[in-house]
Amino acid sequence: MIGIIGRKLGMTQIFNEAGQQIPVTVVEAEPNPVTKVVAKETSGFAAVELGMGAQRLARESKKGEHTPRGGRAAKAEVAHATKAGLSAPPTVLRSFRLDDAPGKNPEIPTYAVGDKVTVGIFTPGDTVKVTGTSKGRGFQGVVKRYGIGGGPNTHGNTKHRRPGSIGAGTDPSRVIKGKKMPGHYGAARHTQTHLRVEKIDAERNLIYIRGSVAGPKNGIVLVRKQG
Repeated sequence: MIGIIGRKLGMTQIFNEAGQQIPVTVVEAEPNPVTKVVAKETSGFAAVELGMGAQRLARESKKGEHTPRGGRAAKAEVAHATKAGLSAPPTVLRSFRLDDAPGKNPEIPTYAVGDKVTVGIFTPGDTVKVTGTSKGRGFQGVVKRYGIGGGPNTHGNTKHRRPGSIGAGTDPSRVIKGKKMPGHYGAARHTQTHLRVEKIDAERNLIYIRGSVAGPKNGIVLVRKQG
C-alpha cells in the first residue's frame, strides 16, 4: 500500500462536473526517490523508504576557508544517499509498508533503490489516509483543549474557565487516570482516514484531497492509499 511524502500548501475549493463546490486540501508531492527497500523474506514485511527534499552539504575543508553556519548533512546520511544515487541526502525520510492490508492487495508492488514515486500512483476517486502533525498550541486549559463548557459567568462565580471538581472524596480518594485536565495541546501525530482524491495535477505535482488534514501550512504529510 504505497504512499508519498508531501507538503501541505493549504486549502481551497474546486468544482466538479456536476457544478458542486468541494473544499479540498492541496498537497505538493515532488517525486520521492526510493532510498531503501525492505524485503519480506528478511524482515517479515515488505516496505520502502522514501525521501523528500535535499539537505545542505558540508563544504570541503580547506585551510583558511570559512565554514558556513547552519545544519549540514552528516557523513552517514551522505553515504546512505549516495547508495541511492542521490547527490544530497533527503530532508525527510519515511518508511511505507507495501503489505499493510493483508488480503486486500495480494499483488505487492516491487520497487528498486533509485526509483521515483510520483503523484501518478493516485487517481481521482481513490480513498487515501493522510498523516500529519497537528498545530502546536502550547499549554492550554480544559475549555480550549477539550471543549468543556466552564462555569457560569454571573451570580458571583469566579471560576469561569476552570475544570471544577476533578475527583471523588472518600471513595476512591484519588483522581482517576485519564482525567481531562489542562496540559500540552496539539503538536501530535494524527491520521485522517477515508479521504477522497478529487484531482491530480501531475505537471505541478499537486494532489487535491477532499476535506481537511492535520498540520499547518508547509507541514509534512504522508498520503497513503487505503484499501
